[in-house]
Amino acid sequence: MALSIVRRAVRRRLRHGLRTLCTDPQPRAQGASPRVFSGIQPTGTPHLGNYLGALQVWVRLQEEFSSVLFSIVDLHSITVPQSPAVLRGSVLDMAACLLACGVNPEKSRLFQQSQVPEHAQLGWIIGCLTSMPRLRHLPQWKMKSQIQQNEGSVGLFTYPVLQGADILLYRSTHVPVGDDQAQHLELTQDVARIFNNRYGEFFPIPRALMSRSKKIRSLRDPMVKMSKSDPQNLATVRLTDTPDEIVLKFRKAVTDCTSEVTYAPEERPGVSNLVAIHSAVTGHAPEELVQQSRGLDTAQYKLVVAEAVIARLAPIREEIQRLRGDVGFLTEVLDRGAQGAREVAAPMYEAVCQLVGLR
Repeated sequence: MALSIVRRAVRRRLRHGLRTLCTDPQPRAQGASPRVFSGIQPTGTPHLGNYLGALQVWVRLQEEFSSVLFSIVDLHSITVPQSPAVLRGSVLDMAACLLACGVNPEKSRLFQQSQVPEHAQLGWIIGCLTSMPRLRHLPQWKMKSQIQQNEGSVGLFTYPVLQGADILLYRSTHVPVGDDQAQHLELTQDVARIFNNRYGEFFPIPRALMSRSKKIRSLRDPMVKMSKSDPQNLATVRLTDTPDEIVLKFRKAVTDCTSEVTYAPEERPGVSNLVAIHSAVTGHAPEELVQQSRGLDTAQYKLVVAEAVIARLAPIREEIQRLRGDVGFLTEVLDRGAQGAREVAAPMYEAVCQLVGLR
């Protein structure tokens, strides 16, 4: 009896707290506190390009901003078929990779997207503000629907809407993005403006934080970027690759018939990709590395780059292996992160519902 009384009292306090916050859903959008949001799909082990172009940026941002949320976006991953057992394991594997790269759960909220139901709920609301022609013109839909013989799912079609909800749910002010996601962020910005014009200023217009890192390209086709989904195993250096695997991949890297090491991305994309990778893992300018490599042919230079990559990734690989053996810790980190994310998301969503007229 006493326990039920306590439960009712807690529920009353929670309801009162939500009503109080929803009555005045400000601060106004323009005065929103700085907040960063970014997400990564749990599909495959992150590769060298992910680390240099995104994950290093995540680690830096958690030092520069006081409010940072990083999500393993498993809802996005099921826009294409996934094995349930593999997906469950992949979420934990991704958590291990992120922690090994330096994401600190004491400085940022790291969580599994599906554990915060407000992501999908807000996705429905902003989906009602988004036109179908706008979605049809986004490059990712065109590319992936063609791969699926123009029979892509509704989820794949509305992927950018859920992506917008991920960002707006936390009233995020800054979003780290690459070139391939810039148009999706523009859609999110437009949806925020549409919502604000219709229901009053609420969402800040999120700003892009563009990566300054040089794009890391496939070792087998330097005209395309390195990808987790590349069917050619030799094309992609993963964070869990052994030193022998890394050496083999760089030995097989595509260059050209000229043996001299130069940096000319337009004329010599293959060897220039090696120089860009070398630059990214050492912090030295491409021109400096080219100068240091005088007298080496491209075959010898490939081994130099491989050794530099091995040195950079070795501690990360070791930490991933250690963390993968501690499932309890990984689960605890994600559960704690989801609880922290819900503490932000729930009142935000309630405020949106009140503005829209659902409450």
